[in-house]
Amino acid sequence: MTKPGDLQTKKTIHELAKEFPNKTYIELEKYRDADRNEEAQQIFTQQDNEELKENQHKEDWKEKYKKERTRTDYLQSELDRVKRENNDLHNKVAALLDAVDPAVTIKKARESGL
Repeated sequence: MTKPGDLQTKKTIHELAKEFPNKTYIELEKYRDADRNEEAQQIFTQQDNEELKENQHKEDWKEKYKKERTRTDYLQSELDRVKRENNDLHNKVAALLDAVDPAVTIKKARESGL
């Protein structure tokens, strides 16, 4: 398979003269220059496509980052909530243990569901 820029795709004036014997030298040069311009345009198009892919990759990365950031924020808020509940339970247990009569303390702990 020939790609733009390969030696097989570039025709010399001699080859063009064999292919188009009725054309003049100037017409053959125009034809060859048109091929070169077309090849240059394909190279620019390939470069543009590569830049577009790079930009798209960057945008995908930013989108994934935002999605993970919102997920992380949610998980952090849930963790904070669980920590607060754990501290509240710890304070309740500590208050029950500070009671004078241990039998009453155990009864109150069982009644409160601890």
